[in-house]
Amino acid sequence: MQRSFCFCKKGNGMAVEIDFKKMGGLAPAIVQDDVTGEVLMLGFMNDAAYENTLRTGYVTFFSRTRNRLWTKGETSGNRLKVISATADCDLDTILCRVEVEGEGVVCHTGTRTCFTTRLPVAAVAEGAR
Repeated sequence: MQRSFCFCKKGNGMAVEIDFKKMGGLAPAIVQDDVTGEVLMLGFMNDAAYENTLRTGYVTFFSRTRNRLWTKGETSGNRLKVISATADCDLDTILCRVEVEGEGVVCHTGTRTCFTTRLPVAAVAEGAR
């Protein structure tokens, strides 16, 4: 499988600079399964985590609780191999499409995705949108 790390602005071939200043040095990084499209987790990257992700091809985050970089799966073996990565239109959020290595567990609770807790959302009546 071929990996893509372009992060280029259209037309000029220059590297994209993510706006880490907007959130105090961090940018949200959404992780999505490349094959199924399932959203697996959300983490935060600082400039160093972003650069490490681009350099190694594996998702690296900045841990706000441990105040350090961590590459997902560095101890469990459930690493997130980047297949492609894109930035949003404001250049302040990163989307990494990945292949999950190891047992396929992404969440620290032992599930494939961190998004397992359903929230009560009121039903919208037809035509009320």
